[in-house]
Amino acid sequence: MAIMITDECINCGACEPECPNNAIYEGGAQWRWADGTSLKEVVTTSGATEAGTAPHTPVSDEYYYIVTDKCTECVGFHEEPQCAAVCPVDCCVDDPDHRETRERLLEKKEWLHLAA
Repeated sequence: MAIMITDECINCGACEPECPNNAIYEGGAQWRWADGTSLKEVVTTSGATEAGTAPHTPVSDEYYYIVTDKCTECVGFHEEPQCAAVCPVDCCVDDPDHRETRERLLEKKEWLHLAA
């Protein structure tokens, strides 16, 4: 499962620096696979290859958001999701639409942080 930020977010930004995968972005900010990871290229679901530095449309324009495919719930880094631990309004919650096993989260972590 991934973590999501609800619309109760007060845009304090406490969560952003805590993410080991750089999966959290300020509302309106474009995201990139390469931000905080070792990904230089990514094969998309259509089979095309894109540069890790290619910008993507923000998930939210209003409040901080988490890129689901970069979120590992801090598995392999910490005992609990750090964004949820520091959020003063408890708006970093489990995303019911994106459930993943611990094994899958560890695989994702390894993929995001391959040795260069």
